[in-house]
Amino acid sequence: MPLLASASLSSVMAPISAQTVRAPFPDEPAQAGNTFTRMFPDLPAFAEQNDQVREKMRMLAMRHGILDAEDNLTDPVRSILDPAVFSPRNRDNPNMTAGVTFVGQFLDHDLTFDRNSRLSVASAPEATTNFRTSALDLDTIYGKGPQGSPELYDAGERLIKFRVQAILGSEHASRDGTVRYDIPRDATGAAVIGDSRNDEHVIISQMHLALLLFHNAVTDHLAAQRPYEDWSAEALFNETRRIVTWHYHWIILHEYLPAVIGQDRVDRLLEEGPRYYKPDHPSRVAPGHGEPDKARIPVEFAIAAYRFGHSQVRPSYRVNFGPGGGAPFFAFVFDDTQDPKAADPEDLRGGKRAPRRFVDWQTFFDFGDGNVRPNKRIDSKLSSVLMALPGARGPAPGLPPDGVQSLPARTLIRHVDFGLPSGQAIADRMHMRALGADQLQELAHLSLDSRHTMDTSTPLFFYVLKEAEVMENGMRLGPVGARLVGEVFVGLLKADKASYLSMKPDWRPSLPGSGEGSFTMADLLRFAGVVHAV
Repeated sequence: MPLLASASLSSVMAPISAQTVRAPFPDEPAQAGNTFTRMFPDLPAFAEQNDQVREKMRMLAMRHGILDAEDNLTDPVRSILDPAVFSPRNRDNPNMTAGVTFVGQFLDHDLTFDRNSRLSVASAPEATTNFRTSALDLDTIYGKGPQGSPELYDAGERLIKFRVQAILGSEHASRDGTVRYDIPRDATGAAVIGDSRNDEHVIISQMHLALLLFHNAVTDHLAAQRPYEDWSAEALFNETRRIVTWHYHWIILHEYLPAVIGQDRVDRLLEEGPRYYKPDHPSRVAPGHGEPDKARIPVEFAIAAYRFGHSQVRPSYRVNFGPGGGAPFFAFVFDDTQDPKAADPEDLRGGKRAPRRFVDWQTFFDFGDGNVRPNKRIDSKLSSVLMALPGARGPAPGLPPDGVQSLPARTLIRHVDFGLPSGQAIADRMHMRALGADQLQELAHLSLDSRHTMDTSTPLFFYVLKEAEVMENGMRLGPVGARLVGEVFVGLLKADKASYLSMKPDWRPSLPGSGEGSFTMADLLRFAGVVHAV
């Protein structure tokens, strides 16, 4: 059985001096020569790379544009409880819980980070550095390890754990009266973690915290067992990391991917292997840009297909259940009208610590108590809160400072910058039935040049969303989106010599789960000690 929460929360520290902390973003890539690539290098761009097309992308994704769900943003509580009135164009997905969205965001941050390319500037994937490791190795959590990132760890003679910090006063905002915890922060409030994008909002920072505490709980779990009593701190740390990472891989393959692409497609990919994504194929690496034996992330995945999760974000969430006898904490994800200097704003932006800024996970994952909420469908309507990200009135952690506040606009402009192919071209290459112009008629009036309109040459991001909407009723990705997303995840795990899929494909979870040989996000959160009575 997992240890009690108090045992897994033993690595609590005082505030860190800002002068002793390294930059939260890595100053150099985790792997030399680690760049992005293309899955279909011979397909033409969906449109010309010019500012006129970029402006059309911006208009497509602006507030009140085609992609905007036009949510009523006057009441975060009724946004959830009365969606037929407050979000009639932003439908719930009864097949997925709200937490799936943020598992997807966490995975994205674990795989890719394009730090250097500038928005609205033509870019080449093979010349664009990925500052993550292009592997599902939790480098956003572990950084460069205890030696390379000592500020992340509390390293003793016997145990090496992650540092976390208590939220002062949180016991008065918690339904069960217990102290809640936050990721480490320096004296300025900046997150001291392997990737500060995991401090964009409260939900992702609390998920990061849960992974830190999961490692700590597994450390305690192993240290209490006789076979490990003579192991060095370093050896125990390495074994803990392996166990943590393999259970993480299990969740990806057996919970996350089946939810977003379908179990039938996952089974087929595991049996047959990827057909189009070859992470170590020499043709995917341009001469002079890295070695062909290292996995690369294709831009068709990173910039387009995998951003389907943006359509799953709800306008608001019940973040926690509040104090005993008190009201739950409901809030919009982002609200740029909030004062960026407020210590505890009414939205969920990151970079803030206050007694109520913690997550009760019963809203986000199914613990069998009836409290879980669904996420939104994968379709061509995005929550309106994503059209106006914080940043215009002051810096916001992990969010862009360059003035383009619409998240889908940023995605579509990058389609132009990187010359991504159209959804139709990729469907044809995959020998799949492409969406017809009649299924994309809302784009027919948007010309790309003198010969093409967007309904026949559709940006891949929009195409993937519309395909899911038309072919799967928004419940999961359609065939092109599922193939792009599934192949990258399965391909990376097959290429990773340290994954259980490579080292021991018949492995089963060793930690206590909801069923024998099973392990879910709900199990991980329980073991980490972050699920409290409500």
